[in-house]
Amino acid sequence: MWDLLILNPMVNLLLLFYRFLGHQTILAVTALTLVVRLAILPLTLKQQQASQRMQELQPKLQELQKKYAKNREKLAQEQMKLYQEAGINPLGGCLPLVIQLPILYGLWQAIIRVLAVNPMELLRLSRNIYSFIPGLNDLVPLQSRFLWLDLGQPDPYFVLPVLVVVTSWLSQKLLTPPATDERTAAMNQQMQLMMPLLFGFISISYASGLSIYFIIANLVTMLQYLLIRRNRPQAVAKPPRRQRKERT
Repeated sequence: MWDLLILNPMVNLLLLFYRFLGHQTILAVTALTLVVRLAILPLTLKQQQASQRMQELQPKLQELQKKYAKNREKLAQEQMKLYQEAGINPLGGCLPLVIQLPILYGLWQAIIRVLAVNPMELLRLSRNIYSFIPGLNDLVPLQSRFLWLDLGQPDPYFVLPVLVVVTSWLSQKLLTPPATDERTAAMNQQMQLMMPLLFGFISISYASGLSIYFIIANLVTMLQYLLIRRNRPQAVAKPPRRQRKERT
């Protein structure tokens, strides 16, 4: 079911891009990455907008943290009240992320599958190619040379892994809302360090074509965030309902 719904369509779309983009594997990988990111754009925008709204609420959340530092139950109640008044679901960014993960993982697998580097992997790839599209089997194996890279092998000079770590760190830093307490801040800092290093380790261990995907995806994520931030006016916090009633 996974191959039928996710992997096979991406493998064959990647091969079609390869055919029509002059048999340039790096262009095919870039095109497929951009198409998939465009397809999940509504989900990523929703996730980033939720993150942006959470950042706008941070000053008031910090005030509540100080005011009710000794009363955790009251703090939770006041925070939920603030979220309701601002029309924000604290978990609103989680569902789009959960939906994205299988698609992005499928894209990852498709790139690795198409960049087959040995006869066994070529045999596996042949099972994913649509027989009703003429000529796709003839494209395999793909031309994988680009500059100093063999896209089917890790970058020998570690240029791409470094770029993966840097762009992953910047992307996470932009999307992570400021923490309202020291424990959350420490956890965020740990994640901002560990996740880029994990992606860097993957880039060192796997095909450099996968590193190209990581870098493009991170750049697109940062561009989306900056556009949202630029086009979204700074939210003016609404006064609590009781105060609004008193003023009227």
